[in-house]
Amino acid sequence: MGGFFGAASKNDCIDDVFFGTDYHSHLGTRRGGMIAFSEAKGFQRSIHSIENSPFRTKFEKDIETMEGGLCIGCISDSDPQPIMVRSKLGLYAVCTIGIINNAQTLEDELLANGCASFETMSSGSINTSDLVGALIAQKDSFVEGIKYAQEKVDGTLSLLILTKDSIIAARDKRGRLPILIGKRDDGYCTSFESFAYQKLGYETCYELGPGEIVNITNDGYEILSERQSDMKICSFLWTYYGYPNSVYEGVTVETMRTRNGELMAEFDMKNGTLPDVDYICGIPDSGIPHAIGYANRSGIPFARPFIKYTPTWPRSFMPQSQKIRNQVAKMKLIPVHELIEGKKLMFIDDSIVRGTQLRETVEFLYEHGAKEVHMRSACPPIMYGCRYLNFSRSTSELDLIARKIIDEFEGEEGVKYLREYSDTNTERGKRLRNEICTRLKLSSLEYQSLEGTVEAIGLPQCNLCSYCWDGSK
Repeated sequence: MGGFFGAASKNDCIDDVFFGTDYHSHLGTRRGGMIAFSEAKGFQRSIHSIENSPFRTKFEKDIETMEGGLCIGCISDSDPQPIMVRSKLGLYAVCTIGIINNAQTLEDELLANGCASFETMSSGSINTSDLVGALIAQKDSFVEGIKYAQEKVDGTLSLLILTKDSIIAARDKRGRLPILIGKRDDGYCTSFESFAYQKLGYETCYELGPGEIVNITNDGYEILSERQSDMKICSFLWTYYGYPNSVYEGVTVETMRTRNGELMAEFDMKNGTLPDVDYICGIPDSGIPHAIGYANRSGIPFARPFIKYTPTWPRSFMPQSQKIRNQVAKMKLIPVHELIEGKKLMFIDDSIVRGTQLRETVEFLYEHGAKEVHMRSACPPIMYGCRYLNFSRSTSELDLIARKIIDEFEGEEGVKYLREYSDTNTERGKRLRNEICTRLKLSSLEYQSLEGTVEAIGLPQCNLCSYCWDGSK
């Protein structure tokens, strides 16, 4: 998915952007980049691969030579960025986050309309930010160009533009991803993650709305294009992707997850499905606060029967190969034998996606002597690969365990009943849940409903994107 950070300061801001961008490392897997501007040195850019080494270690030497009161940085799970663009709008840098599903169509249109060429990567594909820069250049101002690009893109497009005078930040037109502005005595910053600037002494002063465009200088920010009313921020940010102490639309991630766990416990207690277990445990990392909430409300002790070894692979989705991701997921969980052997355990995970890692976890617990293994999922099973944020690398929706089972049940006809299958109150929903439970060799399985997820977030459902669960656009 990716994340970005920028700062406009009366002083040199390179260190701020270095640390602020590094704080987005949980959102991207492949490339990191920084670009700064100063009157003495002009634009200075550095881009590195972060596939096998963290952002911080790759940029420590670069920031010693960079300088400027204007700087942006980006963590990307796809293309090298930020990139430099020269057009009729001048010389500037741009970085983007989101996904463009119709990139090939847009490339063909631009080439047919006189765009002479694109710089291509070794894979032959065009850099996303280069494509966006070409779309912006079709209009006579940054504001009109950004609006044009966002309207043309099928998917999600949030971006930062760095000129020699300021930073322009634009939130995607449906607000699926957040952008915030922080303020400090010597300037302003903009960021995907709110916590990224709080440790640097900035305080939140503004959060962009859907489609809103702002211009940021060291003296303040100016709204260039007003926010739209139709917001669909990603619900999965709270369930899984967001960092625990981040705040989106006034809702803290950790608070939501704890509340979500409490609601799941209340459901089990009300419906007589609360099992007799020794411990509640969470799959590290995002499952832990869900588990704490469940344990607090149910009165069953919280424990950590497995510990995640994080120095090398913070999250198992980071390797590009699914085979290696599965192996990493297995290798990084270290057992605490005294808390597993002979015990009845319930673990809370953030989601049910492919089921591969869940199966590995269940087998891991049984191999170490668990007597029973129950599971609660913090959200409904994933039914659709995300078309807005690129958080799933599935080449087919049949890679998703829920869709695979439904296809086995009903073939292509099953697509008509996906909402029923997501609801465990329906016969189809019960059948799906029981089949997942059987295939994963679980003692019991329940998962949070969409309504429960919405209640835990605390925002109106109409403002939340739930496409991955129910296909709503």
